[in-house]
Amino acid sequence: MNIVALVQARMGSTRLPGKVLKSIVGMSVIEILLTRLSQSKNINEVVVTTSNKRQDDELQSLVESLGYRCTRGSEKNVLKRLYSAAKSIDADIVIRITGDCPLIDPGLVDECIDKFIRTGVDYLSTDPMTIPDGLDVEVMKFSSIENAYNNATSDFEKEHVTPYIRNSNLFSKELVSNDENLSHCRWTLDESEDLVVLTNIFESFYPNLLFGWREVLKLSMSRPDIFEANKGIKNNEGAVMGNGQKLYKRAKKVIPGGNMLLSKRPEMFLPEKWPSYFSKAKGSKVWDLDGNEYLDMSIMSIGTNTLGYGHPEVDESVIKAIQNGNMSTLNCPEEVILAEKLVEIHPWADMVRFARSGGEINSIAIRIARAATGRDKIAICGYHGWHDWYLSTNLNSDKNLDGHLLPGLKPSGVPRGLIGTTLPFNYNDIDQLEELIKSNNNEIAAIKMEVSRNEGPENDFLQKVRDLATENHIILIFDECTSGFRETFGGLHKKFGVEPDLAVFAKALGNGYAISACIGREKFMQAAQKTFISSTFWTERIGSAAALKTLEVMERTKSWEKITHTGLQIRQHWSKLAKEYSLDLNISGLPAVQSYAFSSNNNLKYKTLITQEMLKKGFLSTPLVFSSTAHSEDDINLYVSALGECFSLVKECENGLDVDSILEGPVCHSGFRRLN
Repeated sequence: MNIVALVQARMGSTRLPGKVLKSIVGMSVIEILLTRLSQSKNINEVVVTTSNKRQDDELQSLVESLGYRCTRGSEKNVLKRLYSAAKSIDADIVIRITGDCPLIDPGLVDECIDKFIRTGVDYLSTDPMTIPDGLDVEVMKFSSIENAYNNATSDFEKEHVTPYIRNSNLFSKELVSNDENLSHCRWTLDESEDLVVLTNIFESFYPNLLFGWREVLKLSMSRPDIFEANKGIKNNEGAVMGNGQKLYKRAKKVIPGGNMLLSKRPEMFLPEKWPSYFSKAKGSKVWDLDGNEYLDMSIMSIGTNTLGYGHPEVDESVIKAIQNGNMSTLNCPEEVILAEKLVEIHPWADMVRFARSGGEINSIAIRIARAATGRDKIAICGYHGWHDWYLSTNLNSDKNLDGHLLPGLKPSGVPRGLIGTTLPFNYNDIDQLEELIKSNNNEIAAIKMEVSRNEGPENDFLQKVRDLATENHIILIFDECTSGFRETFGGLHKKFGVEPDLAVFAKALGNGYAISACIGREKFMQAAQKTFISSTFWTERIGSAAALKTLEVMERTKSWEKITHTGLQIRQHWSKLAKEYSLDLNISGLPAVQSYAFSSNNNLKYKTLITQEMLKKGFLSTPLVFSSTAHSEDDINLYVSALGECFSLVKECENGLDVDSILEGPVCHSGFRRLN
């Protein structure tokens, strides 16, 4: 019988790239593994099988330089790769070893082969419940792997090679077990912490590379300290994690918080289960790193894409801009045309300054207001970004901003000298604002507020704010970063007939490309010349080109009417479902930017549960939904049908079903938290 060990290895690990070539005691992991495995008395040949991707050329070169054969095949369909390798070598019995197990024990491998031959089964493996993780051995007849290759259908079965065999009654099976349960021992290589432990182990035995696994077990008892680094990692979690989840774990080791935007952290949606990263996005659809397609009925990239993802006209305009050169010593003409267009849309405004993000443009508006008035203090209502001027609101009390979108924002790193310079007031509370102005006589430079977010103005609130600003020579700034172009062609303030002195836009302005704008009256905007406001990448061409085409498409299609109509449809369905299942639901926000919440102490758990169940059905779904023109009637109908099943499940929980028993992971976060 031709008994062949196939070592499955590649460079493209998501959690620890290039792990098989990592160095331990001066040798690569794959070299150590091959050296140990080659000591088996039963194996006729050890063969490494890797992917046909270019990044694995280096691995093939090393393996062949060490005197071993290396075959190549599909990266994703590993079952096909191993079957093809076994067939080309005329293997009768296949030993499957993974390249992340440098502690593989040839004695244990021979024990498995002996029992396999003695029992005559189709498949044998080490018992994962009793053998340390990292000693995994699978032995199978060639006919077994051939059967799996011909009949396995799911991507999971093809990627993980043997699930079809293990889960089918068509094959006879055996286990090699240990008397004691050692599944808590983690001796594999998936994370950087694992490399620390493995290095400690090999250094303890060096220069001997051929020690047995029971010697490692004894070492763990005498020197438990050198096994501590990877104690917090769950064994075999990679088998149930998507590539996005694996990459996010990796990201948190090199990026504080894991990513650049709090609102896109997986913990805000479905901790440990959220796909985290996308491979492509088009229209109303998003594809994750595993190729799964989702209908985005959630934040649509925090509302940047009112025309849907990858709008062809906008993308074409951007591609043309790139082909003509994005940056140069000279300025791009598009910024002038864009400024003129924004002034045309808002006749009260005379001048424009551009940046690339909402936080930047809010800070620019504040700088202009302070320069124009010679005053320091700012009265704020709503969410305006991450900069010092805004977070200083929480220096007096870290709860001052809790009612302004994000609770729990800590002012760490904000100079204490800014205490009292930013003064919060509540929406629709004109008396509170009036008192702020009186108690800070002639010190307030600007009233900075969102036109509307969760509620609309009552009792002529916006006009009263306008009047107070005018009477007290305070600059009124409307933050339209979120609300702009969602109910009117321009700022939401146009709907209410109240004109500010400055207004800022971001998000929807470039349909996914970075561009933000501050528009305003000339007498205030010229103050930008009295202070220093300047940045290299505010002069790039892509943002302006994208914004010009986005505005053209918006105006032609009346996009704001479409997304408002879509939002109203969704709102009606939410209300209908709540009534159908007798659930107390609170709905708030503009129709095109709206959210719902259950009047229940379990609201966060229900939010997590719905996100969990909707993900299984192919939806990125949260209680916050940004509408886009790409959302079709069919999209809405599919969404509502799936959501109805989730509301039914929430009703069961309200009637006594333990929601914790059906949650498959931690509850999502409600606001800012420090992430380790």
